[in-house]
Amino acid sequence: MATDQVDPAAVREQVRARYAAVAVSVLADQPTGRCGPSDAAGVPAQCCHESEGEEWAGARRYAEADRAVLPDGAVAASLGCGNPLLVADLHVGETVLDLGSGGGIDVLLSARRVGPTGKAYGLDMAEEMLELARRNAAEARATNVEFLRGHMEDIPLPAGSVDVVISNCVINLSVDKPAVFASMHRVLRPGGRIGISDVVAEDRLSAEQRAERGGWVGCIAGALSVTEYRQGLTDAGFTDVDITFTQQAADGIHSAIVRAAKPSS
Repeated sequence: MATDQVDPAAVREQVRARYAAVAVSVLADQPTGRCGPSDAAGVPAQCCHESEGEEWAGARRYAEADRAVLPDGAVAASLGCGNPLLVADLHVGETVLDLGSGGGIDVLLSARRVGPTGKAYGLDMAEEMLELARRNAAEARATNVEFLRGHMEDIPLPAGSVDVVISNCVINLSVDKPAVFASMHRVLRPGGRIGISDVVAEDRLSAEQRAERGGWVGCIAGALSVTEYRQGLTDAGFTDVDITFTQQAADGIHSAIVRAAKPSS
């Protein structure tokens, strides 16, 4: 997808500010139920779990039994477009990394699945979200979790240190997706895998047509097409790439589950 007319620094700050506002709202025990306050022009805030004012995911993607064991703050800050835990098939003892971990819902649920012999990392660039996630982890008494500040284009973990990378409607927010794919591949152990939810466009839509359907922060303008996504993962060294649409967000735009593996040798 062409990004020659996009200012990467401006997009990153716009994304950071929007999701930081959500965290501040939840930390103040004043969740708006949406994505923070309207902007200066009175335009309602929009996040990845919303399209044209309608919710198309968020905490509704998680089983009631899972939501029941989580702090309210983790559920309230759930802004994704799917449930990557249904894709990742986590096992006891594994190390998992959640890119764009937000309030920590996927990290906390992952920690329960990998057990005390496993580890769940969360990565986020917004200090406010990290504060919320750490508060939620303390409330949940989760001892096998760690939240890191950084960017998914340059994951602050050693090479070959995780078994699984998950993400929930976040990779589309990056302007440099090849760097994200390369960074995921680097931190995975040989034989590791990705199981993510994201927003993906049909191949028929041009970059300009995607931008017409929604903004970058709303997870539409930055969505890759199916072919672009598959090619990006393949170029980074992934195999067994599988992309499956799950729900339509806008004309030609879908939430999707994405699976791929790092070769074992």
